[in-house]
Amino acid sequence: MDDIDRRILATLSDDARIPNNALAETVGIAPSTCLGRVRALREAGVIRGYHADIDPAALGRPIQAMIAVRLQANARGHMREFVSRVATLPEVLNVFFLGGANDFYVHIAATGTENLRDFVVVNLSSDPDVALTETNLIFEHVRSSHVV
Repeated sequence: MDDIDRRILATLSDDARIPNNALAETVGIAPSTCLGRVRALREAGVIRGYHADIDPAALGRPIQAMIAVRLQANARGHMREFVSRVATLPEVLNVFFLGGANDFYVHIAATGTENLRDFVVVNLSSDPDVALTETNLIFEHVRSSHVV
């Protein structure tokens, strides 16, 4: 990966919908070269996808939280099942597998405090594999503008 690839990634990070011609002009290369480089970055797994950054509050989910989850010591073999189940719940935005004291961070967007409480109680605390949860409210999320 060279400086041109890094400039392509930085530009796409700011605006994934930028047309190839505009991307090429921004980066300072020919459109055909730009198209080939973007394709190579996708095929190499550097670009994993393109996503819309949607405000959960606009969809009626104004409360975001990061919930630390620690599984029971004897439940380590159930981690994949836990992630698969939790990731499909409508409140869940992201699930992060961690090293350290906690096993996961579950990032959710809730409709209100009751929804947040019910999510934790019903989907996490009632799971016999879950040893501990710790809920942290997110007051504001600022997306970084740099990639590398």
